[in-house]
Amino acid sequence: MDYKKIANTILLQYSLPIYGRHGVSHWARVMAGGLKLAEKTGADQTIVRLFALFHDSRRENEKMDHGHGARGAEFLESLRDDLIQISDRQFNLLHYACVYHTDGMTDADISVQTCWDADRLDLGRIGVRPDPKFLCTDAAKDEKMIDWSVARSKIRFSPSLIQTEWGIPPQNN
Repeated sequence: MDYKKIANTILLQYSLPIYGRHGVSHWARVMAGGLKLAEKTGADQTIVRLFALFHDSRRENEKMDHGHGARGAEFLESLRDDLIQISDRQFNLLHYACVYHTDGMTDADISVQTCWDADRLDLGRIGVRPDPKFLCTDAAKDEKMIDWSVARSKIRFSPSLIQTEWGIPPQNN
């Protein structure tokens, strides 16, 4: 799958600052954290990668934005078969993960749980340390994983995959 083309297609319609609170640095941290979790949970890495890109892709503001996950899932569906080639099962899990990622749920397929945990582990960017009781997997509840994630998100670390895999220019400071 061409993640560079997918990321750039998302950015063509993205209405918030690219390097804002819910922008590409957040997506990349969610992806990196999700892939790290997937090594332990056995989650489907394609679902994790696509979730990172789509879960906040249709936000309309940086604060409370009810329905943004469902809008991201609809956008994903509009690109299915053109840019997104995944099985029906993968699509259904990914769609579910996007729609419900802000609802505080913890019971779901392991790939969905891994996606939700990856997003929740990035709460340090808004000054919140993730509470293990709101995380789904043992891998995410591990204090070393929480510490690693919080340290990265607090400084709004921008993983290199933004440039190397997605071809998006670095943030101008």
